[in-house]
Amino acid sequence: MPASVESTILSFEHARCVVEKHAAEIPPPAAESVELLSAADRVLAEEIFADRNIPPFPRSTRDGYAVRSADVARAPAVLDVIGEIKAGEKLQKIPTSIEPGQAVSIMTGAPVPDGTDAVVMVEHTRREADRVEIYKSVASGENIVPRGAEAIEGSRLLHRGSRLNEAALALAASVGKSRVQVYEQPRIAVLSTGDEIVDIQSIPGPTQIRNSNSYSLAAQILRAGGEPILLPIAPDEPQRLRVLIEEGLQSDLLLMSGGVSMGGYDLVEQILSELQSEFFFTGAKIQPGKPVVFGRTSAVLLPRGQERPRRSALEEKVSGETTYFFGLPGNPVSTMVTFEIFARPMIEALSGQHPRQLAFLHAKLKSEIRVKPGLRRFLPAIHSGEFEQSEVELVAWQGSGDIAAMARANCYVVVPPESEHIPSGEWVALMMR
Repeated sequence: MPASVESTILSFEHARCVVEKHAAEIPPPAAESVELLSAADRVLAEEIFADRNIPPFPRSTRDGYAVRSADVARAPAVLDVIGEIKAGEKLQKIPTSIEPGQAVSIMTGAPVPDGTDAVVMVEHTRREADRVEIYKSVASGENIVPRGAEAIEGSRLLHRGSRLNEAALALAASVGKSRVQVYEQPRIAVLSTGDEIVDIQSIPGPTQIRNSNSYSLAAQILRAGGEPILLPIAPDEPQRLRVLIEEGLQSDLLLMSGGVSMGGYDLVEQILSELQSEFFFTGAKIQPGKPVVFGRTSAVLLPRGQERPRRSALEEKVSGETTYFFGLPGNPVSTMVTFEIFARPMIEALSGQHPRQLAFLHAKLKSEIRVKPGLRRFLPAIHSGEFEQSEVELVAWQGSGDIAAMARANCYVVVPPESEHIPSGEWVALMMR
């Protein structure tokens, strides 16, 4: 740890609250208009309202017969069939006068005619020519969605800041929004550090490894709604590292992997300190990922009278503009975990979205867990089964550098810091991947 950076190690809950507080202060980005299909998984930058009642007519939810519920109160009952209504039927073909003892054949999604107040499912009927025998009574309103039950004309359907998933896209399409306003995607710089890291096209030396972290982070950034910007690998050399950090700080958020531990060549915090950065925490009581760093840096302006041969990337920023950064541990599993629990809410906020709370499921533990207390642990695991038979088991792994184990896992078992032993059969919290 560089002497100029004060160590601030927080509990997981405290560190997460610090991130959420800063995420809540981020203003939304600029908006742009895109075609609806291109808006998939983007963040909505406008409110969307119903342009008419939804549904615009009383809608049948079943194939069957539109009836007066009073006519079938005592089943079985035989009614005269006076017509048929299919979905999309023209108004002039819909019967307007339904007398007692009459019924209309109707399809799912079709408008229910005036004078009827229920739909009998076809499974409970027997048709012969123009008469139908009803075997089951129905209550008034049964199998009918009333006009405007889903939305009233002019009501708000989608809020600004909502992520446009498939349901939101369908809803926007249903009110004729062929184009929508969405927020611009934030540019997230990714900087892997360390002399031991080489490009994936390279043949690594005996003590080197290929750069996997930039690609795992890029995939996570895309899922979170950002645009990853992969920077060159930064060596353990202060001058080149500083140039690349300054370049990364030109983006909306900088994610650095490696160089944030206690080693003599862990230079990231030293460089950030020289750039007058503010550190909110330099560690969290979690495993894996304890050395995670979170902070921000404002634009660096040279003192009056001091000149530099060229302007650095950071000096190109507008005076007073701030960029947040995370220093993520270099071990791949630590990098993935700390992204999910700390970096994701910042990217969601920079995307214009309201950051989501962490979501946890529960499953029964197949094999006991024994750990040292004191840290909240996010341990790679495999979830299987469903409903009451939902089970989870830790993957066999060799620590936070074991990417192969991580690839086998589909979730993390979350172990509270006070736990030392969790027996098999206990329900445990899961964070899905």
